[in-house]
Amino acid sequence: MSDALLKVSGLRVAYGGIQAVKGIDLEVHKGELVALIGANGAGKTSTLKAITGMLEMADGDVVFDGESVRTAGAHTLAGRGLAMVPEGRGVFARMSISENLLMGAFCRNDRAGIAADVDKMFGIFPRLKERASQMAGTLSGGEQQMLAMARGLMSRPRLLLLDEPSMGLSPLMVEKVFEVVRAISSEGTTMLLVEQNARLALESADRAYVMDSGLVTISGEAKEMLADPRVRAAYLGEAAAQ
Repeated sequence: MSDALLKVSGLRVAYGGIQAVKGIDLEVHKGELVALIGANGAGKTSTLKAITGMLEMADGDVVFDGESVRTAGAHTLAGRGLAMVPEGRGVFARMSISENLLMGAFCRNDRAGIAADVDKMFGIFPRLKERASQMAGTLSGGEQQMLAMARGLMSRPRLLLLDEPSMGLSPLMVEKVFEVVRAISSEGTTMLLVEQNARLALESADRAYVMDSGLVTISGEAKEMLADPRVRAAYLGEAAAQ
């Protein structure tokens, strides 16, 4: 396998005296969809925030495209091709869908390309096209999640980080969101997905890491992890094999 697009080494994140992330290693290679699963409070979101410069690292390093970004601010990483769709969506509620999409392209200056990508997003997310002039704050939770994903893609990211895209959505909308995740992945977008719905995450991903209490406890091919009795018992709601 080629060199990793993202390489996290010995990452530690602390809040006061509490260690949220306790020295983890993970890699994402170009073209991969990698899932990071685990229970609430395992350290998954803290890991993403440290990668993107939103949280200070207590120790360790993050190398993106061969270069350490440990001291890079979150605002500079978007320009380097690292985009994040945050937990809770974070759409600009008082701006229209179209304006939200243009905000996703704030690092770009290729007007024709931006316009073409807006059309592309409307092709991927037809619900957004129907409501292009509607204020984002009036959308349903599922529609806001689609908008947040489309906005992230507008930067043409080399790596897209998704934090809990299914949270708070109806089962039908969760399925639709994951259909889009798989479609985006199949087109070649590299992704790191944090998700509490372990089954859907593992069914969609190439590889996965399990976090528990700030540590990576299991890692490997996603399909193999679906059959791992430890994963099945802890995260898939099934009794461990006797």
